[in-house]
Amino acid sequence: MSTMQEVARKAGVSKATVSRVLSGKGYVSEETRKQVFAAIEAAGYRPNLLARNLATSKSQCIGMVVTNTLYSGSYFSEILSGAAKKVEESGRQLILVDGKHNAQQEREAIEFLLDLRCDAIILYPRFLSIADLDDIIGQTRQPVMVVNRRLRKHPSHSVCCDHKASSFNAAQALIARGHRRIAFITGSPDSPTALERLAGYKDALHHAGLPADPQLIVAGRWTPACGAQAVRQLLEHDIAFSALIASNDDMAVGALKQLNAAGLSVPEQVSLLGFDDIPVAPFLQPALASVKAPVTGMINEVINRLISMLDGGDMTAHKDFTCGLILRESVANAAAPEK
Repeated sequence: MSTMQEVARKAGVSKATVSRVLSGKGYVSEETRKQVFAAIEAAGYRPNLLARNLATSKSQCIGMVVTNTLYSGSYFSEILSGAAKKVEESGRQLILVDGKHNAQQEREAIEFLLDLRCDAIILYPRFLSIADLDDIIGQTRQPVMVVNRRLRKHPSHSVCCDHKASSFNAAQALIARGHRRIAFITGSPDSPTALERLAGYKDALHHAGLPADPQLIVAGRWTPACGAQAVRQLLEHDIAFSALIASNDDMAVGALKQLNAAGLSVPEQVSLLGFDDIPVAPFLQPALASVKAPVTGMINEVINRLISMLDGGDMTAHKDFTCGLILRESVANAAAPEK
């Protein structure tokens, strides 16, 4: 492997001059700069990344912390692919780090990215509290943006959509179609998004003067198997329902299969609605109604704000995102009661 000293010898300059060219600090004539880059190419020299970052305080990298339990599914695929594309457009590199299994490990992932001298950090937290996130932002020199959490002290450092309101609207759409017994499959109990969606469902029932029957609420954990199990549980306990909301489309897919297996047709006997609008949702039979979060728009906003902070721009602006309700064939009016 070539060294900086070999590059200096080939270029006919000092090692200090090569260092100035690589760091971009200090004056170097254009002719000398060209000589150094030609020598670098000829020697196949690759400067040590960490050493360069320490010298320049810039890495041209943006770090991202996401817990590994969140990697699967189209929602997070869209987040990660959108972040990678947007960071690449800015001429930077995206570094993804696993937040693992608890708040301390999420903190350690952030510290790892700071040790790498990442210019900025994106957080999609699962375990860190709002207070923790506000403290981290206040104590970190590098710009930090948080996805899917509404911060109290640093609202301009977070981008999210209102999952509670979107769930309220989804349940309200079913109520408007005459449904009164609406079952709900929750997401994981440690997920803030799941808790917001459950709260929105309950608020819609309360707003319509309907009781929130605890038997209609079944615990899930985001997977199709959980959706199927929730339907089995409802049917085994002979709990009547004319509509079902699943906290994500994966669980809705499992619920659809189990409803079909039980001889219950969708939407004639049970209307079905999910969240996230997965790519296959329009192609299911029947096409699945869903709530769509503007994921690409949110991640673009996150990275635009980070770049603005890196360039010394104004960060007082705050933009709210709203989810869209997409009604498809899986939702219909409630069947009229028999006389």
